[in-house]
Amino acid sequence: MTERRVAIVTGASSGIGRVIASALGELGWAVAIGARRIDRLEEAAGEIEVAGGEPYAHHLDVTVPASVDAFFDAAEDALGGVDVVVNNAGMSVPGEFHRATVDDLRREVETNLLGPIYLSRRAIASMLDRGSGGDLVFISSDATRNARPRMATYSATKAGVELLARSLAMELEGSRIRSTVVRVGPTLSEFGFGWDMDVLQDLMAFWPRYGLQRHAGVLEPAAVARAVVFAVSAPPGVHLDTIEVQPEAPSGEGPAQIVERPS
Repeated sequence: MTERRVAIVTGASSGIGRVIASALGELGWAVAIGARRIDRLEEAAGEIEVAGGEPYAHHLDVTVPASVDAFFDAAEDALGGVDVVVNNAGMSVPGEFHRATVDDLRREVETNLLGPIYLSRRAIASMLDRGSGGDLVFISSDATRNARPRMATYSATKAGVELLARSLAMELEGSRIRSTVVRVGPTLSEFGFGWDMDVLQDLMAFWPRYGLQRHAGVLEPAAVARAVVFAVSAPPGVHLDTIEVQPEAPSGEGPAQIVERPS
């Protein structure tokens, strides 16, 4: 257990965000979790408490500035000044770019890019006012390094998140506020559960021609959580700029083998 800190994790009702929240709870920290699915948040809050943390669950829609403000204010009222923010909420609507609806494009940009912008803005103002320092963590994707066709908007938003994180790291130099990117490879989560099966099968056949998905290895969400804990637990004076987490190939798969599967 480390000294108590107050953390926020977005998109914490399932998947990677839920496991990150529990991992921070294991440190004995207070963890405010936000998502649109309140019933799932209550389950996640119970897991944080079992892990040894102090949970606080509140509705959050990162695409709506007023919701972000209400969530942040409620979290600080309940737990105290926020020390750590993990911008995890994200989504994608895969498919041919020219066939995407305007609503889907807007939802991806608002969730993946504007959401972290809104929340980080509030957190930075609070940290600077208190002179407390803190950590901003941005969960990104290896799609920023190897662009994913038919996920063009998702790739673009995650690239924007990484540039946001680096710009803030420079802007906040000397403030003791660190800005870190955790770039994630294929991971077991609910990220693609809502995708149309025809689209999913198309991606499985399409990506290998670009050298993507070289093997069938996938990460457990706990591996990403460990990377986040490592970043925010670094001692004062140490800044981890980017941590990329990738799965190893399953035993027996040679480096030249191509497995047709989505992340």
